Amino acid sequence: MGSADESGAGSDPLSLLSATFSYSEALAAGISEWQLYRLRDQGLIEPLGRGLYRRHDAGTADLDLIEVARRAPSATLCLTTALARHGLADEIPARIDVALPRGRHRPATIAPVAWHGFDPATFEIGRTELPIESETSIGLYNPERSIIDAIRLRHREGPDMAYAALRRWLRQSGASPSRLLGMARKFPRAERPLREALEILL
Repeated sequence: MGSADESGAGSDPLSLLSATFSYSEALAAGISEWQLYRLRDQGLIEPLGRGLYRRHDAGTADLDLIEVARRAPSATLCLTTALARHGLADEIPARIDVALPRGRHRPATIAPVAWHGFDPATFEIGRTELPIESETSIGLYNPERSIIDAIRLRHREGPDMAYAALRRWLRQSGASPSRLLGMARKFPRAERPLREALEILL
């Protein structure tokens, strides 16, 4: 005669779930809709938005970034948000600057997000991964790409932020203007103003 654990969800349905999981992932793990809502009502999981949940016993993490990463796997932190991550800007934006390939769907999120559409042909240039927790990471543009984006979009983002970030980056150990200019050649709107700024600052 089978035990109760053979039902799929077992006596501890949480053991079947990742730290952050979707409604469909819970159902695929054998957890019924009733069990899922019971876990929520018991405070064992918390919603991170529509159809997205997090285990209460999961470690601390940036829940806004987790939601963005789960909603849009290609999401990449950019502009002021990326500059702040690299210590190149003091401003903490009210909304998270997130780039997606131009034309990609921009999901609705509870997290405050400013979506930016970037050219798919250059989207991966300078893109790295920022771990949020053991199972989740989000894209992050490296310092060079972040400076280039700030300069090429300075008419929208403001020139002061871009050039202040460049000055601060030049003071960092390992900063390579030649490497920066090499990357900027792939962004015609950024190369000339960046070269002119470096001639003044160096």
